[in-house]
Amino acid sequence: MSKAGSSHKPSPVSSNTTYALGAVALVVIGLIVFAAFKWGKETPTEVRNDGYGAVREAAVEVAVQPEGVIRLGRPDAAKTIDIFEDPLCPACGLMERGFGQELAQKVDEGKLAVNYHFVAFLDPQSKSEDYSTRAIAANLCVAQAGSGPAYSKFHETLFVDRQPAEGAEDLSNPALATIARESGSPESAAACIANSTQRDAAATAAQKNLADLDARTDNKAATPAIYDGTTAIDWRDENWVVDLAP
Repeated sequence: MSKAGSSHKPSPVSSNTTYALGAVALVVIGLIVFAAFKWGKETPTEVRNDGYGAVREAAVEVAVQPEGVIRLGRPDAAKTIDIFEDPLCPACGLMERGFGQELAQKVDEGKLAVNYHFVAFLDPQSKSEDYSTRAIAANLCVAQAGSGPAYSKFHETLFVDRQPAEGAEDLSNPALATIARESGSPESAAACIANSTQRDAAATAAQKNLADLDARTDNKAATPAIYDGTTAIDWRDENWVVDLAP
């Protein structure tokens, strides 16, 4: 608001200023287009093998390996791949939504097994400030029960159906325990989650897995990260699961 009686008159905008503003606008538009293009590339255009669901074969086993890595697959699976995920990671949710069912079928067929390496660098972005660690602990509890199909369903639910948004209300331990029961895990797994039995083990495993991912990426860790041995896999390639399965 101008002061009454003021003799100040705004100077006309120079042509140089107009050109500068125009250049800034073009840069901003360019960044928006680039971000949209990048986001589009990172978003699967379809759900692969939609309708298959989680792992269903009883022969598929799950076990917690040394240092907290969770292996899901038949004992004689032809190939084992490594997947690094944070339970709160939106891109991990996109990857699981797009390719989780196709991957589950390859696990059922014995063509692939998966080593899940969970990290928790997004803890500070969760409303509870420790959701990633608690979700990892819950994964450990369910995996220790030994049912491959139950673990696969639990994992699918956490990443696809019930994944919290960063900063939004996340899942409490009782809610995680309920999901474990609904996934077919025994009451012992639900109690393990509710009592935070694997909390310390989850924190230790998350630190080790993050250090491992940092080593693989020259300290530029990001999730999801998928490896066939030492070869990084581009999960945005729609055929990556098929190409990996022998």
